[in-house]
Amino acid sequence: MKEALIIKGFEYAREQYEKVGIDVEKAIERADKIALSMHCWQGDDVVGFEGADTLTGGIAVTGNHPGRACTPIELREDIDQARKFIPGKTKLNLHACYAEKNGKKIDRDSYTLDEFRNWVEWAKQQGLGLDFNPTFFSHPKMDGNFSLSSFNEDTRRFWIEHGKRCHEIGLEFAKRLNEPCIINYWMPDGYKDNCADSVIRRKLMTTSLDAIFSEKADDTLVPCAVESKLFGVGIESYTVVSHEYALCYALSRNKLYCLDSGHFHPTETIASKISPLLLFMDTLLLHVSRGVRWDSDHVVTYGDELQQIMDEIIFNDFESRVFIGLDYFDASINRIAAWIIGMRNARKALLAASLAPISLIRKAEFEGDHTLRLALMEERKNLPVGAVWDYYCLTQGVHGSEWIDMVKQYERRVLDLRC
Repeated sequence: MKEALIIKGFEYAREQYEKVGIDVEKAIERADKIALSMHCWQGDDVVGFEGADTLTGGIAVTGNHPGRACTPIELREDIDQARKFIPGKTKLNLHACYAEKNGKKIDRDSYTLDEFRNWVEWAKQQGLGLDFNPTFFSHPKMDGNFSLSSFNEDTRRFWIEHGKRCHEIGLEFAKRLNEPCIINYWMPDGYKDNCADSVIRRKLMTTSLDAIFSEKADDTLVPCAVESKLFGVGIESYTVVSHEYALCYALSRNKLYCLDSGHFHPTETIASKISPLLLFMDTLLLHVSRGVRWDSDHVVTYGDELQQIMDEIIFNDFESRVFIGLDYFDASINRIAAWIIGMRNARKALLAASLAPISLIRKAEFEGDHTLRLALMEERKNLPVGAVWDYYCLTQGVHGSEWIDMVKQYERRVLDLRC
């Protein structure tokens, strides 16, 4: 009965979209094939499997909802559970701290593919590509809040080697899974209070990054990004890899620039940055998050900022030039639900962008009819996106709102029994 109602609603929606020149099936196909990279760290509060019991380097996770994944097997099981309810092409984004050392006494500067072989085999079975991140935090080798810009040469050397190993591991991911592995470099280096020398740390950071990237690899297989941040916990006054630094480094070294929607001033939106950057860069990496005041990593909700981001990508035909990953961690709610909510919202926003009558809106703009432009923009909001979304989920077999009850059942059956 419910399926019949969904199909009936879809038929009505298709008629409405046809009136504004939109082919609904083509819009669904377009949104469906855009890869969204799902972040592994939502499932275990960014703890990883190296034995760390605290987070440092501007990273903090709040909440203590029961059921945190404590082993790689548990985390992969939880990811499998979440993906049952997430439509569209999906990748998985790993951090280096999710290495499985299996008793070997090695550190991050010596990691190889062996420490991630289980992840690769699992990804093959699931038909997933893998993205990767070096982990420049929560480690004894951090010099306070500094890694690649530490004044200590031995410390810098350790983190340079870690960055190189991650580059090598990402290349192996790409070769074995036949899909590019995006490697994102985010370093938490910075000061809590105002500093006297704003240059020296950035010079050290530049030398260290240049050393990491000195060993060439096929950029089509391992595109590398540098991520900026306004500030973090304990580095409120000065971050070495600021927006300006990361952008200029990426432009000068032919690397990707990573825009994180939670890493800017609360009044800024990364949507407004996408088109100007892509006039001068070939590709971008987006980390889609939700900033709330000073906290940058809340679960992605379906709001104006998310829609504006996806509109910029779809309206300008940027989907082949923008890599999209999600980045948040919330331990105050069911962690699997947090994954599902964020990933479904990101996909829904892509679908809504693909369904927008942008040709009509732009025609009005080009003809100078700004009244019609505004009217069409507002009327777009009344188009039945929800009916198309329900149909899309039905055809993908990922359920509508029933997923909530199913996740609650998994919580009672599995998560509540964990230590």
